Amino acid sequence: MLLTTFAVGGTEGGAIVVLKVDDAIGPAISDYLHRGLDEAARRAASLVVIQLNTPGGLDLSMRDIIRDVLASSVPVAVYVAPAGSRAASAGTYILYAAHIAAMAPATNVGAATPVQIGGIPDFGSQDRPGDNQAGDQAEDEQSADDNAKDSDDKRAAGKAPSPGSGDAMEKKLVNDAVAYLRSLAEMRARNADWAEKAVRDGASLSAQEALEKGVIDVVATDLEGLLTAIDGRAIDVQGRNQRLSTKGRPIENIEPGWRSRLLAVITNPNVAYILMLLGFYGLFFELANPGYVLPGVVGTICLLLALYALQVLPVNYAGLALILVGVAFMVGELFVSSFGALGIGGMLAFVAGSVILFEPNMPGYELSMGLIAGFTALSAAFFMGVATLALRIHRRRVVSGREEMIGSLGEALADFEGTGLVRTHGESWQAVSRVALKQGQGVRVTGLDGLTVIVEPLKEEH
Repeated sequence: MLLTTFAVGGTEGGAIVVLKVDDAIGPAISDYLHRGLDEAARRAASLVVIQLNTPGGLDLSMRDIIRDVLASSVPVAVYVAPAGSRAASAGTYILYAAHIAAMAPATNVGAATPVQIGGIPDFGSQDRPGDNQAGDQAEDEQSADDNAKDSDDKRAAGKAPSPGSGDAMEKKLVNDAVAYLRSLAEMRARNADWAEKAVRDGASLSAQEALEKGVIDVVATDLEGLLTAIDGRAIDVQGRNQRLSTKGRPIENIEPGWRSRLLAVITNPNVAYILMLLGFYGLFFELANPGYVLPGVVGTICLLLALYALQVLPVNYAGLALILVGVAFMVGELFVSSFGALGIGGMLAFVAGSVILFEPNMPGYELSMGLIAGFTALSAAFFMGVATLALRIHRRRVVSGREEMIGSLGEALADFEGTGLVRTHGESWQAVSRVALKQGQGVRVTGLDGLTVIVEPLKEEH
């Protein structure tokens, strides 16, 4: 309501709220900005400045952020800073969505081509959308020649040359991204043609080039310079003309809350990977040794947290399946005599799945190779240790049942001749003796007949 009252004459009283983003765009950043914008509106801020430095990130989180920016009742300036920062990929879209787009010197923007994530990798055609027209024309001419040579067969089969499924999906993603970024550019009266080039060709610009091409509004060396440069500028906020009053305003930084920090930890690919494996091993230990409870509780919690993280991360499900198969094979090695085939196969599947688990082309979401090597070695050592222990137990002389009883020592519980009771292994047994025994006399078990032990008195040593 405060902003509506002063929509024409300028803003009054409100502070400048600063939200700092220095990471890949993901659920944690989206949550932080959503709460930050809400808090800025509650404080009746004059302006929200999102200080941005990002290599890109997840499409879903990026779109959530842009929706929040577009719906904000408080003007939003996205400022790519400090020097050396970038607004690559998803950062480009967020920059275009802002009411004020600004960059510090020695920063860059662009490279906004979307990356297909998840599922099974496509090994078909390697042609990329966005190739030059000459390349497309050559491809079309080659396709026409192929059709002319084999037209009868094509008609008979009811088929025609078509792009690979991977190319088709990639073109759909690119076209969708182009339309989305162009719509933001048109809404903010920014360079829509370059926006399309950034998506199709992965073009990038320096701060000064972006200013000259109409991609951004301001180049400022620091936050104070930005606030001075945009003071008095007229902007459109939800259909209302508003004149910014930013010079000399107090600046308030809003830091991420505990929820955003927790999300940042959980959705870190390395942490999600660790949680997933701890969940597997915890549940395996609990199932193998029922009654311990703690491994099952810890494993369940870790696995649920990992599943939450995996649903929002760029997961390749073929990699996840390989990890599951690898763990299953290594567990199977403990129960099936495969001469190491299951164990070795399991380790290979585990490593392959770990390497391709997360999309390698997604900035900020790479899995540490050192972590993969460490967990592979740990898993191999664990299962080899268990298998070695099981083999030793299998080869050990049997020490239970009849074999354990024969030769064991005990004592007579009462005087008897023929049949009576003896104690051995801490248990009372029905016993048969050819010699009369006295209470407390030592005996040795020489045989077992059902549940009756055959004993003889121990020879007294002088």
